[in-house]
Amino acid sequence: MIRKVSSYILFFGVLMLLGCTSVFALPPEEGERHQGIDVSMWQGDIDFNKVAASGVDTVYIRSSLGCDYTDPYFAQNYERARAAGLNVGFYHYVTARTVSQAEYQAHFFVNTIQGKEFQCRLAMDFEDLTSLSSAEANEIGLAFVRTVESLSGKGTVVYSDAYNAGATFGGELTDYPLWIAEYGVSTPSSQVNWDAWAGWQYSDTGTVPGISGYVDLDHYTDAMVLENPGNVVRPVPMPEPSASVVEYTVRSGDTLWGIAGMYRTSVSAIVSENGIGNPNLIYPGEVLKITLMDNAPSSEADRTYLVRRGDTLWGIARMYRTSVARLAAMNHISDPNLIYPGEVLQISSSGSTGNVGRTYVVRYGDTLSGIALRFGTTVSQLAAANGITNPDLIYAGETLTIN
Repeated sequence: MIRKVSSYILFFGVLMLLGCTSVFALPPEEGERHQGIDVSMWQGDIDFNKVAASGVDTVYIRSSLGCDYTDPYFAQNYERARAAGLNVGFYHYVTARTVSQAEYQAHFFVNTIQGKEFQCRLAMDFEDLTSLSSAEANEIGLAFVRTVESLSGKGTVVYSDAYNAGATFGGELTDYPLWIAEYGVSTPSSQVNWDAWAGWQYSDTGTVPGISGYVDLDHYTDAMVLENPGNVVRPVPMPEPSASVVEYTVRSGDTLWGIAGMYRTSVSAIVSENGIGNPNLIYPGEVLKITLMDNAPSSEADRTYLVRRGDTLWGIARMYRTSVARLAAMNHISDPNLIYPGEVLQISSSGSTGNVGRTYVVRYGDTLSGIALRFGTTVSQLAAANGITNPDLIYAGETLTIN
């Protein structure tokens, strides 16, 4: 009898476990699955015929970034992907800090892809959320996708990592399909504000024939495919750029350089607007006014962070709303528990991680041999990588590439 009762307990326990497993698994949208990738300039020259022969049938191509930057490989990637018979979608990397900037960037995105045939929804890649509240991020994201749909007449999709799909994005943005990024799992987490995924980026370190280095790997459902594929026939007039003023409250450890980077402006502009006498001296609690133009020039340079004493990769990942695993992959960090003051980390993930190197800012008293020892490389390798003719002569403030 005890044995029978134990069997029943085990049986129902397994049922409960299976039930719990399904609760935490985000299901895909209905329809056929498509094997896909997403690419940008970071993949360089791509042989799309080999990509197609490997079984990939859909590719998302980065077209643009910010308000004025067109990916230099956009046209080439598009032409080659179409010639290879792949289904094509486009994504834009949003850098907006205001609704007005988001609407301006949406106009730029639609104009960039004008005249090109595409089969998949237009994607918003809005992951640079530093300094934004959840409400601000949602307001900006919603303004972007609504403007894109209004101008293009085509459907859109929201790209987000799993964390921000649950902790940041929500509300009316969930009316648009979700393209979720989550790695190292068998199925995406259901701890998000969507009921299903339309696309799932399941690896950022994939390898595919025809591409040198790493590439993002994706599963796409039919929900990513447009009911009305085609093109944007006519260019849309760009709106007159306007200016918005935001306020930023200085926190402990902030620098004007870091704040300027967050808002894609300059230290001198913040100094001038706020009457700051010493740019190296700002105080926690101080409120800075920052004027942002809709057409402020975009920079392809990925956001960077200078490691300070006491920093952890976990803390930096939390600050920039990304993951430790992604930071480690982008910066080729083998031990996530080991980072050094003076090290410069790439933060933004607007491209593939395959070609990004680890860098270090030389501090007073450093030697090339000491830096080589710290990072597990050699003096000769450092010298060769950085064009150093005299290994005994390096300067404080100099940025070195670490092999």
